[in-house]
Amino acid sequence: MIYTGKQFVRWDDIDAFGHVNNAKYLTYIQEARFLWSTITEMVVARAEVDYIEAIYEGGRFYDVNLWVEAIGNSSFTMAYEVVGDNGVVHARVKTVQVVVSMETMKSRPLKDSEREFLNQYLKA
Repeated sequence: MIYTGKQFVRWDDIDAFGHVNNAKYLTYIQEARFLWSTITEMVVARAEVDYIEAIYEGGRFYDVNLWVEAIGNSSFTMAYEVVGDNGVVHARVKTVQVVVSMETMKSRPLKDSEREFLNQYLKA
């Protein structure tokens, strides 16, 4: 299953080159991931972004589609697409999330309930 979250591109997200600044894409996917997830004890261990088509227009919503690509013992890999209302894919992103213990601040195994949640969004 794919989750789709709407992210608003603000006018101040646009940089001096007239397009959305590259760092903002990570903010968009972070916000979508926050709204999607029931797992709150996680950190980003890796992020990779492919910028496909620049976003030149602020003041409107773009879709962030996300799904799970792989589930490990204490981490999982997610994929995202930032898509305009015309169906144009503006960016493809992958992140590796690691679940952490808030007591030790170190990685911990996924709980059964977390694994069950992630499996709903696992795209083979």
